[in-house]
Amino acid sequence: MRTFIGIDFDDELKKNIFELQQRLRELAVKGRWKHSDNFHLTLKFLDEIDEKQKMEIDNALRQISCETKPFELSLSGLGIFPGGDSVRVLWLGVTGDMPELKYLQGSIDQALEPIGFPKDKRAYRPHITIGQDVVFKLDFDEIKKIIGEVKLTAFKVNRLFLFKSEQIGYKRVYTKIEEYKLGGERK
Repeated sequence: MRTFIGIDFDDELKKNIFELQQRLRELAVKGRWKHSDNFHLTLKFLDEIDEKQKMEIDNALRQISCETKPFELSLSGLGIFPGGDSVRVLWLGVTGDMPELKYLQGSIDQALEPIGFPKDKRAYRPHITIGQDVVFKLDFDEIKKIIGEVKLTAFKVNRLFLFKSEQIGYKRVYTKIEEYKLGGERK
């Protein structure tokens, strides 16, 4: 199964991200827009795993989560990863307890390397993807002026999840298959 490790958001935060996404969508000619159920913060993409690897990942994440205290993040700022004639990725930025977030991500990277998941070659750039292959009606700097300052409510990071990613019909669906409570036992 195709998997990744991430942080999920509560329904209220997903609703706020969705409302921002809709404002941006009105300023676009076209794009592929993330479904609100799929808003999350990726810590590590794993790709295909088998049952043995899942058990090893589970053990590593259980250990890391027990050793990691909850921390707080906020979502703020808009950015893009350009791609030719379109915006390859339209994203929402992450602020808050960044040293804790980067330490957590680095711990996951390090713990999973011996079981067959190489460390990411690129530096970790936390973001929430809200759209892909977006073509805006205006220059992105103009879009940011129209939208104004983006700062969503802070949230507590107190759980990690192992997600399964699958294509069902024409929709990408992310399903939580394991949960790890930070600073304590697995729930």
